[in-house]
Amino acid sequence: MTHPTSLASELTKIAAAQDEIICPVARTARIVSGKWTLLIIRDLTTGTKRFSELERSLEGISPKTLSERLSALEREGILSRRTYAEVPPKVEYSLTDKGQALVPLIAAMREYGQRWLGCGSDDTR
Repeated sequence: MTHPTSLASELTKIAAAQDEIICPVARTARIVSGKWTLLIIRDLTTGTKRFSELERSLEGISPKTLSERLSALEREGILSRRTYAEVPPKVEYSLTDKGQALVPLIAAMREYGQRWLGCGSDDTR
């Protein structure tokens, strides 16, 4: 016989997993909530960027973290990676249609920050 406490704990885990699968807010948050992720998407809203351009724009991000975030966004279908057969290799990143669909979210966050958090309206990034 299963102990009631462990059964309740197991049911809570199952419910949380189902909520994450079903709830569109939870699923979206899971994709964009990683540190730097929204800023990477923000930078790609203005067009295709190379790794070094993103690294310069995202002051303080390590190359390893940037690489991990870009790979995760590529796996999610948010961005595409294009590699050119050159020496040295040239790699460019751009938003897919799925990634472009996040642009209004970024714009809404920018507007919220300007209106409610006193962030400068001259920061167009």
